[in-house]
Amino acid sequence: MLDRFSHIQPEKKRLIENFFSLAVLQGVTYILPLLTVPYLMRVLGPEKFGLIAFAQAFIQYFVIITDYGFDLSTTREISINRNNEKKVQEIVSSVFIIKIILMFISLSVLCTVIFLVPQFRTEWPIYIFTFGMVLGNIMFPTWFFQGMENMKYITMLNIIAKGIFTILIFIIVRTSEDYIYVPGVTSLGWIIAGLISIWFMICRFKIRPCLPSKSVILDRFRESTQFFLSRVSVSIYTSSNAFVLGLFTSNQMVGYYSAAEKLYSALRSIYQPLNNVLYPYISKTKNILLYKKLFILASIANIVVCVGLFALANTFITIIYGNYMELTIQAFKIFVVITLFVVPSVLLGYPFLAALGYAKYANNSVIIGSVFHLIGLLILSAASLVNIFTVVWMVFVTEFIVLIGRVYSIYKKRLWA
Repeated sequence: MLDRFSHIQPEKKRLIENFFSLAVLQGVTYILPLLTVPYLMRVLGPEKFGLIAFAQAFIQYFVIITDYGFDLSTTREISINRNNEKKVQEIVSSVFIIKIILMFISLSVLCTVIFLVPQFRTEWPIYIFTFGMVLGNIMFPTWFFQGMENMKYITMLNIIAKGIFTILIFIIVRTSEDYIYVPGVTSLGWIIAGLISIWFMICRFKIRPCLPSKSVILDRFRESTQFFLSRVSVSIYTSSNAFVLGLFTSNQMVGYYSAAEKLYSALRSIYQPLNNVLYPYISKTKNILLYKKLFILASIANIVVCVGLFALANTFITIIYGNYMELTIQAFKIFVVITLFVVPSVLLGYPFLAALGYAKYANNSVIIGSVFHLIGLLILSAASLVNIFTVVWMVFVTEFIVLIGRVYSIYKKRLWA
C-alpha cells in the first residue's frame, strides 16, 4: 500500500508543477498581448489594427498546416515513450522534418497568393513579416515539453523572449505609420522563444537530431492526420471569422471584431494549462476520478468569471480600449456567453475522450461543427449578411454543436459512469 502511495504522490506533484508552469506560460502568452493590443488599437486605429489582425488570421492557416496536429498526437507518444531515449529522438526528428517541409510548401502558397491577389499584393510586407510566426511556432516544441511533463524551465525562458517583444512594441510603434513594424516585432518574439526552447531541449534533455527512415516519417505523418483534420476544423470557426470579415466588410470591422476576440481568446486560455497538463497525465494514468474533480472545479470557476465579465463588460471594454467601442462591447458579451460552454467542451475533448483512446470522437465533433460553420459562413456571404454579429452568433451555434457531440459520445461509451 505504501509503495503504491509513494508512486502516486510524485505523479500528482509533477501534475501540479506542470500545471502552474503552463499557467504562467499561458498567462504570459495572453497577458502581454493584452498590454499591447489596447495600445495598438489606440495608436494604429481600428483600420490598421484590423489589417494586422486580418494578416494574422490568414497566416494562422499556415501555422495550423505546419503544426499538422503534432501538438496532440506527438504529446501522447512522447509521454508514453519518455524513458526510451532513442524512440524520443526519432519522434522529435521526424516531427521537425515534416514541419520544415510543410513550412516551405506554405511559404510557396503565400507567395503565390500575394502575387495573384491585389488585396494581398498591396500590403505584401505585412504578410511576409507575419509569416515569421510560422517559423517561430515550428521552432517552439511545446508538444515535446508537454509530453516530457517538464515545463518550468522553458516557461521562464519563454517569458524573457515574450517580454522583449512587448517592450519593443512600445518603443518602436509610436504612430499609425509604424503599423508596418508590428508583424516583424511579433514574429521576432516567436522566433526568439523558439530558439531558446530548442537550445534548452538539446542541453537539458540531451536530444540529438537523427535521420529517421522514410517509413518512420510517413507513419508519423499518417498518425497525426486525424488530429490535423480536427485542427483545420477548429480553424474554420476561429481564424476564419476575422478572415471572412476582412474579405466581405472592411479592416475597420475586423479591428472591432478582433478587439473582442482577443479578450475571448484570453478568457479561454485561463483553462488551457489544465487542458494541456491533463492530456498527457490522463493518457498515462487513466485517473478518471481526479479528472472529474478538476473538471467540476474548472466549470464552477468558469461560470463565476463569465457572470462577472458579462455584468462589467461596458466598463471593462472602455477601460481597455477607450470610448466609441460599442460594437466590440456587444460582440464581447456574446463571446462571454459562448465561453460558458466552450470551457467544458474543451476539457471533455482531448484531456478526456482522446486521453482514454477515443480521439476520433473528439475530432469528429469539431469536424461536424466546422462543416456547419463553413456552410453558415457561405450562406451569409451569398446573402451579403456578413457582419460582426452574424459571425459571432455563428461561433455560438458551432461551439454548442461541438459540446453536444462530445457529451453524446461520452454518454454513448459510458465513460463518465
